[in-house]
Amino acid sequence: MAPMKHVVIGTAGHIDHGKSALVQALTGTDPDRLKEEKERGITIDLGFAFLKDEEDLSIAFVDVPGHERFVKNMLAGVGGIDLVVLVVAADESVMPQTREHFDICRLLAIERGVIALTKSDLVDEELRDLAALETKELVEGSFLEDAPVVHVSAKTGDGIETLRATLVEQARKVPGRSKSGVFRLPADRVFSMKGFGTVVTGTIASGTVRQDDEVELQPTGLRARVRGLQVHGAKTDEASAGQRTAVNLHGVVVDDIARGDTLTLPSSIAPAHMLDAELNVLEASPVVIKDLARVHLHVGTAQVLARVRVLGDRKKLSPGETGMVQLRLESPVVAARGDRFILRRYSPLETIAGGIVVDAEPKKHTVGNAETLARVVSLSTADDEAAAAHFVAEAGASGLSEAALVRRLGIGRDAMSRVSKTLLAVSQSPTIFIAHEIVDGLAAKMVEEIANFQKKNPLLEGMPKSELREKVASRAPVEVFEWTLAREVQAARLKAARELVSTVEHSIQMSPQETQAREVLIASYLAAGYRPQNLEDVAKEAKSDARLLERVRRVLLKDGTLVQIAEGMVFHREVLDQLKADVREHKSKSERIDVSGFKEMAGVTRKHAIPLLEWLDRERVTRRAGNERQIL
Repeated sequence: MAPMKHVVIGTAGHIDHGKSALVQALTGTDPDRLKEEKERGITIDLGFAFLKDEEDLSIAFVDVPGHERFVKNMLAGVGGIDLVVLVVAADESVMPQTREHFDICRLLAIERGVIALTKSDLVDEELRDLAALETKELVEGSFLEDAPVVHVSAKTGDGIETLRATLVEQARKVPGRSKSGVFRLPADRVFSMKGFGTVVTGTIASGTVRQDDEVELQPTGLRARVRGLQVHGAKTDEASAGQRTAVNLHGVVVDDIARGDTLTLPSSIAPAHMLDAELNVLEASPVVIKDLARVHLHVGTAQVLARVRVLGDRKKLSPGETGMVQLRLESPVVAARGDRFILRRYSPLETIAGGIVVDAEPKKHTVGNAETLARVVSLSTADDEAAAAHFVAEAGASGLSEAALVRRLGIGRDAMSRVSKTLLAVSQSPTIFIAHEIVDGLAAKMVEEIANFQKKNPLLEGMPKSELREKVASRAPVEVFEWTLAREVQAARLKAARELVSTVEHSIQMSPQETQAREVLIASYLAAGYRPQNLEDVAKEAKSDARLLERVRRVLLKDGTLVQIAEGMVFHREVLDQLKADVREHKSKSERIDVSGFKEMAGVTRKHAIPLLEWLDRERVTRRAGNERQIL
């Protein structure tokens, strides 16, 4: 059995052209739910209805208001539709809101639709043909140019069955939506239901949500739990992209949510404060869009005020022109790369442009910069793989986590699995992507820093790894540094031992006297065990120069051969490693050890036992518990 396809059909058209009556005739449901709508006979807010499900097809209707004062409500519903019914009354033909609604559908890139010539019972054949002709002239060259035209009358029922069959036929041709994207449900209604609590409805834009999922409301960041789900009035355990869904939420109240908020999964989406976008100005736009123009932005179900920054050396976009812009928002919204949006004039309210989001997390641009314009132009034509490479390269040595890249691209698991194969991952938990050229640059900088260090410190075996990281990758994740270093070691360009890194050809350049002093010190500290050495005594016993021994000891301390745990207390690294092993072995006898027991085990006095125990605490071998140490 073929999987159920879910299609959302929206109405569009002038006030009083019969949109709501048509939906009621098709579905048996009156979409006008508000008392004021009943009294005034016009649709003020969004209405919803469902067509009886076919065997493998589920159709939901979004009925939008036609009055010019309620276009903002219309925009809250039209963004989630797959197919539009352009409604034109035969007795009035094409009217101002017919044109504006049609322009909005074009700007939102709706790809399929049907033309319904309503109230056909009120006019003769000549007027019906004239209305059909004027409508076809309106849609010429658009996605509705070859759309079916159906003459109907909601009053008499003529043409209703033909229209229903036509809609089913067209709905079957609508591509199905992927379930694998990041879950997003832009809220178009919020209400409280007795016995259930807070309910949010909307069309799922992408992804899937399940009962008992924890969800996040953006841009507020509030979290809630999915208490229940309904699709087309029926309970379900899961709802996916393209379905009109009612989500019953636990943990929030109605006042916490507003139309325009978006339900998503926790930490999967960040609210946008700026959007890089490609903007198309309507040919019929009554205004030129100038740089810094203040506009109303409609994206998803949200409406916010924004400023348009025209990128490049252009200062304006004229009617019919396309250009790259950065929209700087006065309030945050949820948007993703690839989302369509509408701009309306600040005042008077008129639709003037629309476009597509190129980057939902851009930096604030220098508007007239040619490189900035080139960047946005490049992203506007980039596929997922190219955009991913671009974003990863922009992240520099910091790299980009898989979660951040998924959010930035606005894609789901399946697409991310494909994209990740084209990228360099330097870590798997978490996955961090980095550009090849960044790694190459980091590696070259490593070699340069190590060479400089070796030149200044010829007596050291290598540069401490921690110091190298501080020099070349202090702002990068440790995973990026470690992966790059491991690559260079594997390629035999660097060598690493005991937390020291050097070039492959590096060797300690010691004089015969320094080499002898090094051997004396190592032998002396190994023989001393847990007893601190006095350098003067070592020099006297070895008949060596104390200043020479001090100079060489500094080298041994720096390369980690010797370790200073406290003032005047220096030990050989191997001795301290053995101490750790002895203490851990003691745990088989007792999980605790006191100072007296430690003195006996190590063969030291209290004067030396206390600093050694404190060092073991710092090394997380032991933890102080009163007068004893718990062995970890």
